Amino acid sequence: MTDATLSKSPRPAPRSYRWFGIAAAVVVVGAMALDTTVVRIGSENDVRVQKFSPQAFGAEQFPLIKQSVETRAVDAVELAQAIAADKKAAGEKYGVATSTGPVLPVKFTGVIGERKANYNVVAVEGLPPELTVRVQTGPALNGTDLRDATGQIEFGQFRNQIEYQDAGSAINNEVKTAVLGGIDPASLSGKTVSVIGVFKLVNPKNWIVTPVRFDVQ
Repeated sequence: MTDATLSKSPRPAPRSYRWFGIAAAVVVVGAMALDTTVVRIGSENDVRVQKFSPQAFGAEQFPLIKQSVETRAVDAVELAQAIAADKKAAGEKYGVATSTGPVLPVKFTGVIGERKANYNVVAVEGLPPELTVRVQTGPALNGTDLRDATGQIEFGQFRNQIEYQDAGSAINNEVKTAVLGGIDPASLSGKTVSVIGVFKLVNPKNWIVTPVRFDVQ
């Protein structure tokens, strides 16, 4: 046996390296397990099922919607003329598109007339006689025109259709409190009002306005 042969150290067998790797992997996995929280699907920690609060959503969004509508509102006479000239172009210029027609912001001053169901008719000087303007004055407010008025609230923000509808109802409820809370709609006949609101352009001769501002003079 030579000196060269004596100086060589024996190398670990390949199997030893494999066991070293397995042991290291076990240590890493164990450390990860200690630092991991298991979230059961459907539990209170599952972010997908955190409860949606329509009331909180409505209170947060209504001031933003109100500001947007007031800023963009078009005088009713000007808007009626634009619709009569070209309904589609008027909707594209002034409104926010929805699947059932554009939502248009409008402002006007007029005299309250007939009340029927949850609406008051308003006679606005300068509008054609065949155009009827109705304002939702409660107690029930229908539709989702305010929810859709800015284009910033979309179905994809919600888990399902129920939450999407609840969001619209919650915004309408804010109107009942913040805009119509101190008003008795049954006593408005003959009074002059200034209104800012929105309506969905479906029938150009019948506007049903949901107000964000309703001032009785």
